[in-house]
Amino acid sequence: MVSFAKIPDLVGYLVLTEYGAVLESDGDLKNDENCANIVTSIINLADSADENTLPKSDCHRISIVFENHSYTICLSNKKIYVAKRAVRGVNSQQSSPPTAIGFQPENKGPNLDSTTQQSSA
Repeated sequence: MVSFAKIPDLVGYLVLTEYGAVLESDGDLKNDENCANIVTSIINLADSADENTLPKSDCHRISIVFENHSYTICLSNKKIYVAKRAVRGVNSQQSSPPTAIGFQPENKGPNLDSTTQQSSA
């Protein structure tokens, strides 16, 4: 059995079968069938990605980072482990881990063209 007690900033977790049935849950994700369905869909999407877009490799971890919380999805021993964690230092200059997929509203996205704008002023 996996112990989630050692995960810092944990606010909830799910343990799913490889088919998405909830085996264990607690915290914000307690009995969250909707989250289980979304996680299963994300894993199926990653498995079915085009070989040219995403080279075939065994995906073992997926991180989804929001402004105030993140989900880490891990696959092990034919089970799916989902940990929901609070994100600390939201306004600090900490960078996300390289495995993270960040979703931001369009008006908060980075200005990728800032150097061009500054040089033309």
